[in-house]
Amino acid sequence: MSVAGFVSTFTGTALSSRTRCDSSALSPAKTSKRMHMSISKREARRSIIKSDNFNRSGFKESREEAKGLMNREFTSDLVKELLAHSNIVSRGKVTVKLAKAYGFCWGVERAIAIAYEARAKFPDRRIWITNEIIHNPIVNQRMKEIGIYSVPQEGLQKDLSGIEQGDVVVLPAFGATLEEMKYINDLGVEIVDTTCPWVSKVWHALDRHQKKECTSIIHGKWKHEETIATASFAEKYLVVLNMDEAEYVANYILNGGDKAEFLAKFENAKSEGFDPDTDLNAVGVANQTTMLKSETTAVAKLFEKVMLRKFGPTDLNSHFVAYDTICNATQERQDAMYDLLAEKESLDLMLVVGGFNSSNTSHLQEIAEHAGVPSFWVDRPERVGPGNRIYCRSASGEERLVEDWLPEREITVGLTSGASTPDNVVEDVLERVFMISKLAEAKVLA
Repeated sequence: MSVAGFVSTFTGTALSSRTRCDSSALSPAKTSKRMHMSISKREARRSIIKSDNFNRSGFKESREEAKGLMNREFTSDLVKELLAHSNIVSRGKVTVKLAKAYGFCWGVERAIAIAYEARAKFPDRRIWITNEIIHNPIVNQRMKEIGIYSVPQEGLQKDLSGIEQGDVVVLPAFGATLEEMKYINDLGVEIVDTTCPWVSKVWHALDRHQKKECTSIIHGKWKHEETIATASFAEKYLVVLNMDEAEYVANYILNGGDKAEFLAKFENAKSEGFDPDTDLNAVGVANQTTMLKSETTAVAKLFEKVMLRKFGPTDLNSHFVAYDTICNATQERQDAMYDLLAEKESLDLMLVVGGFNSSNTSHLQEIAEHAGVPSFWVDRPERVGPGNRIYCRSASGEERLVEDWLPEREITVGLTSGASTPDNVVEDVLERVFMISKLAEAKVLA
């Protein structure tokens, strides 16, 4: 299903007739002319955010309670020990080197904290969340345990019909679509917005694209919740996954091509009614915040060169625009991974901890794989053991069970975790690694 198709599904069969909303004036498929005849998407979003029932900053009265819960549930004495010893710790034959930037980013921590604050603020209210609050199975399970429930969803289709007056709705760190926001706001329920400010920064960039009458080229994954939300704020958009797709588009801009082939290739990744022959005359570049910084930069440079070549330096600013929308936290974790791997000769293997559906974690794994270091990505402690085995995932999405993965000798393990991963999960994974090594040593001694 396409991002645009998600909108029609959302406003149709997923909702009962009692609660169906009409978001036709806000659909990403509508043209610039139609939008300016009614209301711009920027104005619609700002109107919702200014509503009395919309909260973006959390609840001060329950902040200390939420902070205490998070400290008890998500911190780690072992990670604190690592930080106290220059990010290095040894247990038996295993030495661990932790990346300088890892784990919970500020945006993720903020989202979880606000959700906890909402639960404490509204102890007797039913609380919904429109998606996983972040991409970590441990944290999302904890949300359910404290009574914050995800709306029913099958694929990209959500059912919001169960939300009623008196309920509270949490918008996750990835954000929510304009259609979802409008529908929920029209119900008059309490809305608690935990959208990461870096995601909001991308939306502001799209506003500027539209002001300049540019089509938004979004470097991201069209199925990802963040990209779905971002696309809903663009009037015309095209989602490119990687440099291969970006180069295909660039070649079409310069040389033309098979229009039907183009539309089929991006069937799920374009605004409805997209016409590559006219909608690529002016473009702005933005990104899903969890993508590789280097690739996003390369995509932007590519389109800048293409527009410079096609329209010349004098008219470049009328046909190309790009703003820095790369998330600092994503960049810092990627840079720290590169730094750790700069001494890859001293590492026997890499351990990457984070949700299997976490985009930023997948790119950390990708960096390790490209460096040629044996790397194992796990999303939870249970993936390690029993026995010297590990169930892990590759950056391409392949999941496999690996036997005898941990060498039975003195080794050095590089370690990092995705921006959605709490420290206590990292500790639990490491404790299992230490146990495998210890049992192997005891077996040799016996």
